[in-house]
Amino acid sequence: MKDYLTAKELAHELGFSPNYINRLKEQFFIEGVHFIRPFGRNIRYVWPEVKKEINRRTRPSNNTIPMKRGGYCHG
Repeated sequence: MKDYLTAKELAHELGFSPNYINRLKEQFFIEGVHFIRPFGRNIRYVWPEVKKEINRRTRPSNNTIPMKRGGYCHG
């Protein structure tokens, strides 16, 4: 697996559309951390950092309570 991916390659890895990847770039990803512009306009996503962000957002925080049917209470 390459460390630097295009939006199309990242979309394929994550199972999203390239348009959704662009929305994620605007909302969650930080330039210089999750993506770079090595040649001006050509955006490349940093795969290890994107994976860290996805894992960080999917893990429950310490103050959550697991529920019987698989959800979490964020009390």
